[in-house]
Amino acid sequence: MRFAMTALALAVPAAAPAQETSRTEINRIINEGLNQSQVMETAAHLTDRIGGRMTNSPQMREAERWTQSRFREWGLANVRAEPFEFGRGWSIVRASARMTAPRVKELRTIPVAWTPGTNGTITAPVVVAPIDEESDFAQWRGKLGGRIVLVSLPGTGSEPTEPAFKRYTGEELGQLNTYPQPDYSPQQIERRLKRDRTAFALTLDRFLKEEGALAWVRISYRDGGLVHGAGYTYRAGQTPSLPGFEMAAEDYRRLARLARTDAAPTLELVSDVRFHDEDTNAYNIIAEIPGTGRGSEYVMAGAHLDSWAGADGAVDNAAGSAVVMEAARLLRSLGVRPKRTIRFALWSGEEQGILGSLAYVDRYLASRPPETDPERARTNPNQTWRNRYPITPKPGHRDLVAYFNMDNGSGKFRGIYAEGNIAAVPIFQDWLAPFASMGATTVAARSTSGTDHVFMQSVGIPAYQFIQDPLDYGSRLHHTSIDTYDHLKAEDLRQAAVIMATFLLNAANRPEPLPRMPVPSQPRITDPFEYLDDDD
Repeated sequence: MRFAMTALALAVPAAAPAQETSRTEINRIINEGLNQSQVMETAAHLTDRIGGRMTNSPQMREAERWTQSRFREWGLANVRAEPFEFGRGWSIVRASARMTAPRVKELRTIPVAWTPGTNGTITAPVVVAPIDEESDFAQWRGKLGGRIVLVSLPGTGSEPTEPAFKRYTGEELGQLNTYPQPDYSPQQIERRLKRDRTAFALTLDRFLKEEGALAWVRISYRDGGLVHGAGYTYRAGQTPSLPGFEMAAEDYRRLARLARTDAAPTLELVSDVRFHDEDTNAYNIIAEIPGTGRGSEYVMAGAHLDSWAGADGAVDNAAGSAVVMEAARLLRSLGVRPKRTIRFALWSGEEQGILGSLAYVDRYLASRPPETDPERARTNPNQTWRNRYPITPKPGHRDLVAYFNMDNGSGKFRGIYAEGNIAAVPIFQDWLAPFASMGATTVAARSTSGTDHVFMQSVGIPAYQFIQDPLDYGSRLHHTSIDTYDHLKAEDLRQAAVIMATFLLNAANRPEPLPRMPVPSQPRITDPFEYLDDDD
């Protein structure tokens, strides 16, 4: 998941409709979900056995096969893998780094995704050359040949001032009750496009190669010995020439300090990686519980199955995938016969730009005009897609009545974000009422971004993300080398699966579809007199 949120929420409207699923049926869901749960076994298989699931890697291919087999074993229908064009697969065989002078010291590092290997061992002195934009190149021309280049400013470190692990208090949940107005600024959009980091990564690679550098190293963006390794040059024909590494902040700063002394330290790097080009399609995994009425209408739950390779992708997002699968299992095991079809999706390519769910929207729900600017067309599609108008709904647009997403770690559900849809607030309050004693009480109209519901929301689909306790998701687990099964909370995931299943059944059986927002049209500029500071 790309960790980003937009703060907004609404005061609670009063009237609420009747519960669509009887309390007796909810009792059955609770009993199955708490006493017969398989959610942790599912999570353990995805993490301990399969491990990190980089899009199109061998591990992701295994996860695609295994999740389909589980859906079939549980009796779901129409189980399938839906392809979309992605690019190269990539996986790590082994990697290491150590300082060999002025002393020997093993260093914590990881190859940056989709960079090539070292083809053996690279040993060379380092040079600290912070490069953040093309204007920095002139300063370093003629100074990088035969060196391993440390491309980040080292900084001075930081110490946490708050506990890494936390749960929301009632006061904090109440503070979600704000509703900032939208802000549409074409100037800001254009600036973000010009700062596209994937394009710059390739430009930097060409510069370093031309200067004779042997490899490059960046600093981890978290302290505490954590590394991430995220990279985005996955497209065929866009593979860098030089090996790239991310190093733990403390180890990186040690090298940077030593580089200020009379003799630059010497670094030894090994990166043995593989590219996988047998099939450039990525695959979304789909399964269903068929509806008994309401024609082609369906409700949907989803989570992204892919992860980064630094660890096992546990909280991001085996947790969400396991909850979606568990909701499917327990509803199927109870023999429910929903009026609308209930569809389950495990998305691919989320970590590279929410690409799997975007492909689903393009295929079934709505289209936008193609990008006509050749330069922009080379950027990640999620950079421009939401800013292209008009939106043209497809025949299946109104068939998707509701989509529920999970992608904020292992924390229990504390409620749901209504994504600015005030008509949905009283409905969700009623649906949450049976789970107040489990800690789920809050309906906020606040919108969230950075995960698989956003492209659906952007074309007028009722698509929602649950409020979850943050635990240590953002502080130390998100994308890092310690994102392992150990940090999953079994009680929280069982609770989440029960609520997910109940929301799906409520939405599937509701006499009327959930209320929808209008299909968006191009907004007017919020501030027609805006000036931007070039230094921002």
